[in-house]
Amino acid sequence: VQLQASGGGLVQAGDSLSLSCVASGRTYRLAWFRQAPGKEREFVAAISRSSSILLYADSVKGRLTISRDNGKNSVYLQMNSLKAEDTAVYYCAASSSVSLATMKSENSYEYWGQGTQVTVSS
Repeated sequence: VQLQASGGGLVQAGDSLSLSCVASGRTYRLAWFRQAPGKEREFVAAISRSSSILLYADSVKGRLTISRDNGKNSVYLQMNSLKAEDTAVYYCAASSSVSLATMKSENSYEYWGQGTQVTVSS
Protein backbone atom coordinates (compact mmCIF):
# COMPACT_ATOMS: atom_id res chain seq x y z
CA VAL A 1 0.00 0.00 0.00
CA GLN A 2 1.31 3.42 -0.94
CA LEU A 3 0.12 6.62 0.72
CA GLN A 4 0.12 10.09 -0.80
CA ALA A 5 -0.46 13.04 1.53
CA SER A 6 -1.35 16.55 0.45
CA GLY A 7 -2.80 19.80 1.72
CA GLY A 8 -0.01 21.29 3.80
CA GLY A 9 0.97 24.92 3.63
CA LEU A 10 1.73 28.15 5.42
CA VAL A 11 -1.07 29.69 7.47
CA GLN A 12 -1.49 32.14 10.33
CA ALA A 13 -2.37 31.24 13.88
CA GLY A 14 -6.12 30.76 14.21
CA ASP A 15 -6.55 29.68 10.59
CA SER A 16 -7.78 26.32 9.33
CA LEU A 17 -6.17 23.78 7.04
CA SER A 18 -7.25 20.41 5.69
CA LEU A 19 -4.92 17.52 4.95
CA SER A 20 -5.74 14.57 2.72
CA CYS A 21 -4.10 11.21 2.21
CA VAL A 22 -4.96 8.67 -0.46
CA ALA A 23 -4.03 5.01 -0.16
CA SER A 24 -3.41 2.75 -3.14
CA GLY A 25 -5.26 -0.15 -1.53
CA ARG A 26 -7.58 -1.28 1.21
CA THR A 27 -6.58 -0.26 4.71
CA TYR A 28 -7.90 -0.83 8.19
CA ARG A 29 -6.49 1.55 10.75
CA LEU A 30 -5.45 4.99 9.54
CA ALA A 31 -3.65 7.68 11.47
CA TRP A 32 -1.83 10.98 11.35
CA PHE A 33 1.48 11.61 13.06
CA ARG A 34 3.65 14.71 13.03
CA GLN A 35 7.25 15.64 13.58
CA ALA A 36 8.33 19.13 14.56
CA PRO A 37 11.91 20.33 14.01
CA GLY A 38 14.25 18.78 16.55
CA LYS A 39 11.55 16.59 18.07
CA GLU A 40 10.46 12.99 17.89
CA ARG A 41 7.55 12.02 15.69
CA GLU A 42 4.32 12.03 17.72
CA PHE A 43 0.82 10.69 17.42
CA VAL A 44 -1.91 13.10 16.34
CA ALA A 45 -5.07 11.13 15.55
CA ALA A 46 -6.26 7.69 14.49
CA ILE A 47 -9.44 6.19 13.10
CA SER A 48 -10.74 2.66 12.76
CA ARG A 49 -12.09 1.33 9.49
CA SER A 50 -15.70 1.77 10.53
CA SER A 51 -14.94 5.26 11.91
CA SER A 52 -16.46 4.11 15.20
CA ILE A 53 -13.14 4.56 17.03
CA LEU A 54 -11.50 7.98 16.95
CA LEU A 55 -8.42 8.75 19.01
CA TYR A 56 -6.67 12.09 19.47
CA ALA A 57 -3.60 13.43 21.19
CA ASP A 58 -4.56 15.66 24.10
CA SER A 59 -2.84 18.61 22.46
CA VAL A 60 -5.19 18.57 19.45
CA LYS A 61 -8.53 17.54 20.98
CA GLY A 62 -11.31 19.90 20.01
CA ARG A 63 -9.28 21.51 17.22
CA LEU A 64 -8.35 18.68 14.83
CA THR A 65 -10.77 16.14 13.38
CA ILE A 66 -9.87 12.92 11.60
CA SER A 67 -12.22 11.29 9.12
CA ARG A 68 -12.08 8.77 6.31
CA ASP A 69 -13.83 7.74 3.12
CA ASN A 70 -13.37 4.01 2.52
CA GLY A 71 -14.80 4.28 -0.98
CA LYS A 72 -11.96 6.63 -1.86
CA ASN A 73 -9.34 4.89 0.31
CA SER A 74 -8.72 8.26 1.90
CA VAL A 75 -8.17 9.78 5.30
CA TYR A 76 -8.50 13.44 6.16
CA LEU A 77 -7.37 15.76 8.93
CA GLN A 78 -9.35 18.95 9.40
CA MET A 79 -7.28 21.37 11.45
CA ASN A 80 -8.97 24.39 13.02
CA SER A 81 -7.69 27.09 15.38
CA LEU A 82 -4.14 26.30 14.41
CA LYS A 83 -1.32 27.28 16.74
CA ALA A 84 2.37 27.88 16.16
CA GLU A 85 3.10 24.65 18.02
CA ASP A 86 1.19 22.72 15.34
CA THR A 87 4.03 23.46 12.94
CA ALA A 88 5.44 20.14 11.78
CA VAL A 89 5.67 17.66 8.96
CA TYR A 90 2.47 15.64 9.03
CA TYR A 91 2.53 11.98 8.03
CA CYS A 92 -0.37 9.70 7.27
CA ALA A 93 0.01 6.06 8.24
CA ALA A 94 -1.94 2.91 7.53
CA SER A 95 -2.11 -0.57 8.93
CA SER A 96 -3.57 -3.84 7.78
CA SER A 97 -4.10 -4.77 11.43
CA VAL A 98 -7.53 -4.50 12.99
CA SER A 99 -6.14 -4.26 16.52
CA LEU A 100 -7.35 -1.19 18.33
CA ALA A 101 -5.01 -1.55 21.29
CA THR A 102 -1.99 -0.03 19.55
CA MET A 103 -3.62 2.65 17.43
CA LYS A 104 -1.48 5.39 18.98
CA SER A 105 1.82 3.58 18.41
CA GLU A 106 3.74 4.46 15.27
CA ASN A 107 5.44 1.05 15.41
CA SER A 108 2.10 -0.61 14.66
CA TYR A 109 1.71 1.07 11.24
CA GLU A 110 3.35 -0.61 8.25
CA TYR A 111 2.69 1.99 5.60
CA TRP A 112 3.65 5.67 5.62
CA GLY A 113 3.10 8.64 3.38
CA GLN A 114 5.88 11.03 2.41
CA GLY A 115 4.78 13.80 4.75
CA THR A 116 3.38 17.25 4.13
CA GLN A 117 4.66 20.43 5.77
CA VAL A 118 2.34 22.54 7.89
CA THR A 119 3.71 25.87 9.06
CA VAL A 120 1.71 28.12 11.37
CA SER A 121 2.99 31.63 11.85
CA SER A 122 2.18 33.44 15.06
